Amino acid sequence: MNKLDRIKELVEVLNKAGESYYAKGVEIMSNYEYDKLYDELATLEKETGYIQSDSPTVNVGYEVLSELPKEKHESPMLSLDKTKEPDALVSWLGEQEGILSWKLDGLTIVLTYEGGELVKAVTRGNGEVGEIITNNARVFKNVPLFIPYKEKLVLRGEAIITYSDFNEINNKLPDTDAKYKNPRNLCSGSVRQLNNKVTAERNVRFYAFSLVSADGVDFRNSRKYQYEWLKTQGFEVVDYKVVTKDNLIIAIEEFEKAVAGNDFPSDGLVITYDDIEYGISLGRTAKFPRNSMAFKWTDETADTVLREIEWSASRTGLINPVAIFDTVELEGTLVSRASVHNISVMESLELGIGDTISVFKANMIIPQIADNKTRSGNMEIPKICPVCGGETKIEQQNDVKSLYCVNPDCQAKHVKSFSHFVSRDAVNIDGLSEATLEKFVQNGFLKTFVDLYHLDRYREDIVNMEGFGVKSYDNLINAIEKSRDTTMPKLIYSLGISNVGLSNAKMIVKAIGADAESIVSADRQTLETVDGIGSVIADSFVSYFENDKNVELFKALLQELSVEDDAVDGEQVLEGKTFVITGSVTHFANRNALKELIESLGGKVTGSVTGNTSYLINNDSTSGSSKNKTAAKLGVPVITEEEFLVLAGKEDLM
Repeated sequence: MNKLDRIKELVEVLNKAGESYYAKGVEIMSNYEYDKLYDELATLEKETGYIQSDSPTVNVGYEVLSELPKEKHESPMLSLDKTKEPDALVSWLGEQEGILSWKLDGLTIVLTYEGGELVKAVTRGNGEVGEIITNNARVFKNVPLFIPYKEKLVLRGEAIITYSDFNEINNKLPDTDAKYKNPRNLCSGSVRQLNNKVTAERNVRFYAFSLVSADGVDFRNSRKYQYEWLKTQGFEVVDYKVVTKDNLIIAIEEFEKAVAGNDFPSDGLVITYDDIEYGISLGRTAKFPRNSMAFKWTDETADTVLREIEWSASRTGLINPVAIFDTVELEGTLVSRASVHNISVMESLELGIGDTISVFKANMIIPQIADNKTRSGNMEIPKICPVCGGETKIEQQNDVKSLYCVNPDCQAKHVKSFSHFVSRDAVNIDGLSEATLEKFVQNGFLKTFVDLYHLDRYREDIVNMEGFGVKSYDNLINAIEKSRDTTMPKLIYSLGISNVGLSNAKMIVKAIGADAESIVSADRQTLETVDGIGSVIADSFVSYFENDKNVELFKALLQELSVEDDAVDGEQVLEGKTFVITGSVTHFANRNALKELIESLGGKVTGSVTGNTSYLINNDSTSGSSKNKTAAKLGVPVITEEEFLVLAGKEDLM
């Protein structure tokens, strides 16, 4: 292939990858592979003098796709030229002083202040046109809404989300597919929200890295002085060091050593001439300003042998490929696994068992495959799901091919049912998170609820799982053993029967009894006569136990559990009385604990005050809340916790 044909091929491949990443949020090749191809293209263009109009070396970014209003920047926001060679930075700096700072990995934002107030915030967008996100910037974690300086100020900075916030937010997302791959993707989605309440919940932070203009301020022709002045206005500025050719390489090494301990994402460093006028005098190219240069870490790579592709099924049916290879040391840690993301990436690398692959840590943190040196391409796509053995199929969306399990009964798709079963109001296995349950399902440890009580069969596997150990395993087993003592209403609730909550389960047990045969043989007509049940709940309950598999599961669980019925324990002193609880409580852990006591004594708890309400429990009986007003209007007594405990004969709890 001649050089011009290779240029055309590279432009097509890189533009496809860039559009997929920036416009669609889908990664079809690693950063390492993209940078390598980009550098090859730039070299070929320099050698041949041929540059296509759509080459990524002369076009900045892609048009943003959103409903946010757009605005053209007063001056283009160019990318930075880059190098991975420290000596090249020394040569570039020459006899000048420079400002060396982190190249933060987030979303670039331009802030404008007038009269000391934040009046506008715009994203970088495609470098020419950005999106106006002023309302979102107002709820960034550390952006000042008002500053001492009253003239017009324009500055640029990076919006980021820290690793700790990223992990906390990701862990709360219910679906694996909904989880963000890295803090940058999460930040981009957070900053460009149409509802700034979501932005506020994401803890977005802003770090200034460039002062564009500030009328009437003498900055002594110094970038450093600009940074220090911005600090006096209340802005957080990206960490930096003043460098010369004599200490630049030492400074780079100091930054590199700090990466592992950083809570913020970065993908390298930026160096800028401290002399503002000198930098401006150098002008710019069509793509890069000449007053700054980016430095990207030389990724530490290691060759290893691919031993296996592990297919990991998620609760949405997506089956992700994970590369398992001979352990290597990267950036001071041992690595033996790396996500391959999807089938498209796997095919582009032509992966096969036994191949010699190069691996690295993206930004010195996330293990990735850089290259496949042997490219056997002998990998077979599994035709059956690794969890349930059901049929799989390949689906293509946005030019990305992914593998899915099509079995609706796949255990991986029912992680939520396991999560419900172990929840506090159900059998209550403390500390068994949804993420851990998902791992257990993927490893084949859990197929039904009964398997939870036999996890000791997999002791060695669990102890050696990431995030586990002997102590974690022992705590888990102790929690499981403790959960064996439960009640019939909680067991019924744990089964996840549609429309049947814990309160309904207590009413049913109280009406028909707590023995297994009464439960599985209950009929609709009997249940419909139970106060608070009705036809919908009765039908759901009976229909569940008309399924032989469900009856088999229920009876198998009874063999594992010691079941007592607390719904009818003790005297039912509150039978026939209906309560509403509002406000804070002091004698109970929470309102749910108070509700459980009421129900255990035969009472009923509802959410709204009506003519059928016996008492409204509110420690602030004189408040002007809507429930208090409704109670007064309907003549419903408002009582405090203490008054309730006297009524219930539970003065000992005061």
